[in-house]
Amino acid sequence: MAAVAMLKRCLLRNSRPFYALSPSPSSSPSPPIRGSLSRFVSTLVLAEHEGGMVKQSSLSAVAAASAVNKEKSVTVLLGGSGLALHKAASHAASCHPSVSQVLVADADILVHPLAETWAELVNLVQHQGNYSHIITTSNSFGKNVLPRAAALLDVSPVTDVVEISEPHLFIRPIYAGNALCTIRYAGKGPCMMTIRSTSFTLPSCSTETKSDEAPISQVDLSSFDEGSIPKSRWLKLVSQESERPDLGNARIVVTGGRGLKSAENFKLLEKLAEKLGAAVGATRAAVDAGFVPNDLQVGQTGKIVAPELYMAFGVSGAIQHLAGMRDSKVIVAVNKDADAPIFQVADYGLVADLFEVIPELIEKLPDKK
Repeated sequence: MAAVAMLKRCLLRNSRPFYALSPSPSSSPSPPIRGSLSRFVSTLVLAEHEGGMVKQSSLSAVAAASAVNKEKSVTVLLGGSGLALHKAASHAASCHPSVSQVLVADADILVHPLAETWAELVNLVQHQGNYSHIITTSNSFGKNVLPRAAALLDVSPVTDVVEISEPHLFIRPIYAGNALCTIRYAGKGPCMMTIRSTSFTLPSCSTETKSDEAPISQVDLSSFDEGSIPKSRWLKLVSQESERPDLGNARIVVTGGRGLKSAENFKLLEKLAEKLGAAVGATRAAVDAGFVPNDLQVGQTGKIVAPELYMAFGVSGAIQHLAGMRDSKVIVAVNKDADAPIFQVADYGLVADLFEVIPELIEKLPDKK
């Protein structure tokens, strides 16, 4: 009963604030771009799509791009081929008022996001459009493509940005999220960056008429030499089918650690997740022990999540794990060890045996409709 009462209080609790901002560098910040100079700020967003829709993480990148300059100066780049690509282009054209253009690179070689092909595409589009900023999400796609594209353009990228203060002034976490660092980009253009999608509000898709949609244009690929990119090739995608929400975008996340002791015990967590309509996550220790596949790992070397409710069972709270979930609105921790570091960041903590708490929650919670 105590566990059920605790969960009810969690759902009613207000959100926690984000961690404190670290001091800025000693040099005084330069004034933001204003007036006539703002027209020279134009941003290219490298976007992913699936099933004819732009992925939510890429929509967060569009929201971040709109923070660079308030004017309508965001271009979205999509790659691939077929009907799904053109459906995604229509979605991108109306997903945010800051989008001024959607570029479509229609080629079979771009269907799968390999670093070599996409880096060459970004290089080509940048030389055609001369953008001041290039932004993508700090996920496997962005971490794979952006560094290589930056090398081709001979610039240094800024990674894992959580706040954009000015067009060239950014905030990013350091020391596994325990401190925030203010960075000024002083290099040549373009300014290339990856953003943490959980730190930027997802834009709601426009419900206006088609006249409000941005124009869609084809990228000129006449100089794009597909034969000069033989270093890697796509083999296959292995994924697990699940009715549960995607871990990166779920409203509720239920995570298990080494305290669950076996893969069989993780099925208890899966039953609880079904009751709550939640996604299942895991610590690196649980993944390394073979309890669950590595695509469920939450943390510095896994996925970064920021759900409304994060429930941690048998999680000690290593600094690498906290870096991936400390943005969560409400954090609940259940652990037998009262001194576990997870309790230092938890909004609610229960010192108890998880093998008693989880079955009680499963029994008392109503089935998800």
